[in-house]
Amino acid sequence: MTQQKTEVAVLAGGCFWCIEAPLREIRGIISLEPGYAGGHVPDPTYEDVCTGRTGHAEVVRIEFDPDILSYRDLLGMFFVLHDPTTLNRQGNDVGTQYRSAIFTLDDEQARTARQVCDELSAAGTWPDPIVTQIVPLEHFYPAETYHQDYFAKNPGNPFCNAVIPPKIAKIRKLFRERLTSP
Repeated sequence: MTQQKTEVAVLAGGCFWCIEAPLREIRGIISLEPGYAGGHVPDPTYEDVCTGRTGHAEVVRIEFDPDILSYRDLLGMFFVLHDPTTLNRQGNDVGTQYRSAIFTLDDEQARTARQVCDELSAAGTWPDPIVTQIVPLEHFYPAETYHQDYFAKNPGNPFCNAVIPPKIAKIRKLFRERLTSP
């Protein structure tokens, strides 16, 4: 019996709920875990991170099968789900905790992330420069349990209802062939 080969990506694109929910529909993703990375405070809480004083970003740790979904393709989806040109903000969410960042696990991920950013910049995908940080992952801290699959568990949340459905619709439209059930 062969064991499935998996890889991990850690991405920050604003609110972690807004990255996690749309990616749940992508074939090749094994698990998604909201959390925190990039800061200087060990074991931060959501309340700590929301102050903007811990240095952490809200991130999603994504375990995926590279035979089904490449890291490069995952980054392509990531860049569709947020605005990588706004420093320390996504929409009305403002602060370093909402920055755009790719936390790399090795040199190959860093190289691929830089290539994807360079290609998107050269293509003029956005009118403003990409400000996404590409930095090595030092620590990942899982978010509190209630953040896991938050959108599905909290259908009445007004923020989620306003922001997440358009992101899911965009993923469904642009990556139809990659959905778990097209």
